[in-house]
Amino acid sequence: MTGNSQNQKEKLLIVEDDPGLQKQLKWAYEDFDVLVAGDRESAINMLRSEEPDVVTLDLGLPPDPDGTTEGFATMDAILSLKPDTKIIVASGHGEKDSALRAIANGAWDFYQKPVDIDELGLIVRRAFHVRKLELENIQLSSQQDGSNRVLGQIVTGAPEMLKVAQMIERVANTNASIMLLGASGTGKELLAKGLHDASDRREGAFVAINCAAIPENLLEAELFGHEKGAFTGAIKTTEGKIEQANGGTLFLDEVGDIPLPLQVKLLRFIQERVIERIGGRKAIAVDTRIVCATHQNLEEMIAENSFREDLYYRLAEIVVKIPALADRSGDASLLARHFQKKFSEEINPAVKGIAPDALAALEAWNWPGNVRELENRIKRAVIMADGKLIAADDLDLESSDDEAGELLNLKAAREAADRVAIIRAISQTDGNISNAAKLLGISRPTLYDLLKQYQLQQAS
Repeated sequence: MTGNSQNQKEKLLIVEDDPGLQKQLKWAYEDFDVLVAGDRESAINMLRSEEPDVVTLDLGLPPDPDGTTEGFATMDAILSLKPDTKIIVASGHGEKDSALRAIANGAWDFYQKPVDIDELGLIVRRAFHVRKLELENIQLSSQQDGSNRVLGQIVTGAPEMLKVAQMIERVANTNASIMLLGASGTGKELLAKGLHDASDRREGAFVAINCAAIPENLLEAELFGHEKGAFTGAIKTTEGKIEQANGGTLFLDEVGDIPLPLQVKLLRFIQERVIERIGGRKAIAVDTRIVCATHQNLEEMIAENSFREDLYYRLAEIVVKIPALADRSGDASLLARHFQKKFSEEINPAVKGIAPDALAALEAWNWPGNVRELENRIKRAVIMADGKLIAADDLDLESSDDEAGELLNLKAAREAADRVAIIRAISQTDGNISNAAKLLGISRPTLYDLLKQYQLQQAS
């Protein structure tokens, strides 16, 4: 994570292939440290070396200056390497569709060409201001208590998950439909509940339904309810989940498992905000916000005609991608201690912590089942442990040598390694900062500086 001290200018990267416009923009924004790139390769190199927080991006870059292919590829590469970057894309007259597509893909804002220097300057300054607020919010969230909680229930110290939490908090008070994309066990329902609790609908009900766990012939009744006598066994009128969530939030987990005929009915509700119960003739107005999740590739399902494209775009007004546990630096140790304390209190109070060899095994594992797998393994280990500490053998894990994903630069790789080592040391010393510093071979003030720099805190 980058930050700027008060005596440093904020770094603005301008990705523009017109030399005249490059000079004009660089001259106009003297209060920023303006960096200039004319193509994708130089833009990515600049991103790696300078880590700017804000980027202005002309979508018409060589070798496709008259199209947008190269511009979108550049934007995707920037967001892949540094997801918190505020990207402001350029839109020519008649090209608003491209700008809106860029916003949907993760761009922060857009401006129109020909460039109005003052207007673009306002957008850029607003982007830096929002980024500053985000960094302050992350710091405040991490200092609220020693449990590393965000959105109320999510335990994390990883910047990858903190970015997800920021995004959810940002959209919580909108009425936009949210699509959570992530593998099984990554915490999609917890995030959906966190979104509900952070929204102005928090006083209403949060209702969750797993669409994959209910047989197709019963799913419609579960969602829309039914009138008395609508079918055999319907002995009374029953509200469906959509009605139960009136004034609140409905979480549709595994939305890809909804059958096509029911997708049509769900689409009608989203468009008109009215439902009809099975066997009923009266339209019932319902004010329910939809949040959905899936681990499936809905775009592939659309291509195979097993999921409606119009429904997808109604459900996925904002898409939030949830990283796998293996991609959340330091969270395996942090969550392991959290679950160990929880299950020790419930099952086996004799277990007081996790041994160093077990922590090393936890960090080496690639967690195909994500947080759910970690929780289950720690629960098993608490039951099986013979002594006061969970040992590696109690976890029933094998070593893993999977390579890490692509990192922004060497500094980012070092920071990731530092974070893992610090969290592991604090876990091994049961939260004692002095002993953790000795274990790391550094002074206590240095460790405190690192905790502040990486926005970590004592794993309590």
